[in-house]
Amino acid sequence: MMKLKYHSMAPFLFILMIWCMSSTFAQNPEQVFPQSFNVEVKNPLQYERQEVMIFLPEEALLKQATSFNPEAFVVMAGEAEIPSQYITEPGRAGLAFVLDQLKAKETKKLNIRYAEEGVVKRDYPKRTQAEVSHKTGGYFKDNKYIGGEFQNVDSLRVPDEHTDHSYYIRYEGPGWESDKVGYRYYLDWRNGIDVFGKKTDEMVLQQVGLDGFDSYHEMQPWGMDILKVGKALGVGSIALFHNGQANRIDDTDSIITVITENGPVYSSVKTNYYGWNVNQQELDVQSLLSIHAGSRLTHNRLEVKGSPENLSTGLTKDPSTKLHQSKGSEKAFGYLATYGPQSLNKDNVGLAVLFRPKDFIGFTEDEYSHVVKLKPNQGKLDYYFLAAWELEKEGIRNEQEFMEYLNKKAMELARPVEVSTTK
Repeated sequence: MMKLKYHSMAPFLFILMIWCMSSTFAQNPEQVFPQSFNVEVKNPLQYERQEVMIFLPEEALLKQATSFNPEAFVVMAGEAEIPSQYITEPGRAGLAFVLDQLKAKETKKLNIRYAEEGVVKRDYPKRTQAEVSHKTGGYFKDNKYIGGEFQNVDSLRVPDEHTDHSYYIRYEGPGWESDKVGYRYYLDWRNGIDVFGKKTDEMVLQQVGLDGFDSYHEMQPWGMDILKVGKALGVGSIALFHNGQANRIDDTDSIITVITENGPVYSSVKTNYYGWNVNQQELDVQSLLSIHAGSRLTHNRLEVKGSPENLSTGLTKDPSTKLHQSKGSEKAFGYLATYGPQSLNKDNVGLAVLFRPKDFIGFTEDEYSHVVKLKPNQGKLDYYFLAAWELEKEGIRNEQEFMEYLNKKAMELARPVEVSTTK
């Protein structure tokens, strides 16, 4: 009887403990997190930045605080708590948080507080998400998945039987989103990146595609799939340009995707493409797609084994849009962009990929896509892409606003914030 009584009280005691800790934190965070060090974040630009992600790598944290505990910490700006999370991506562990704004040339001082032992979790609004969901309990027949129910998983090796429209993966691949926009890519031979336009700042991916593959192509209360990808590069898809054509990652030995982060301010998806057969060679490519709170930009960090003549990316061609190109400079990333009524709903959409000028080979095109060719450096390459839909909440409404936004982002990427830590 005593054992049963203990178990019946356990949930209550746990809730009471959490409530007490929350109450104590509200009154005195120094008591819950007695250790601390300071961080200074400086904006080097002459204009204000919004929704700035700050990343403190693990080595920098441990340099200032050898006893830092990633299971019990908070980021404070005076008496205000800044939502944060600890990233555990392979080879890239560290603390991340997003500042609402940094004024021109502003230096903001922050305090990182932590407890050396224990686990103290903070509950922050979810402003990013990443997921992959596939059916279980059914079976493949003629490359179609029969029966079963969708289940979210942390990782997935794509079954050999899977192809386009197999009805096995919910909305056909992994998805990731911020409170601004959502993206997905087709986890099959197409490997094209598509856009979910959002009319809300809430997380929506968990409700997309539950009824199959048709509803999100029509306007929903949350928004819709706004881009027709087809044989094109969509927005930011990986390709190799050869013989006048952008070749997406189509012929592979195997593909494995992993949800590496699914947090309140930062989420990411890692995909390994093994044995990509292209231009009479085989390449292994790893892609890490990430997004942070308040941002439209996805960062794509690539690692490639092999010696490709280029790795390329680009945008869907649409005759209703205007094309914009910049090679970039010391002060700004280069970009390839389009703007016009190119959504499936005929709304205005701005699309762009942004790249480091040092990686630039040249602009080109094929029948379906505007293309930028880039050169990996020692097997590594990174670039950004974005979509801005005029119907999104507090969205960009016209081409002038889009180009002002794009040029500002190009300069911000070239001049990141300066971060330093002190005792």
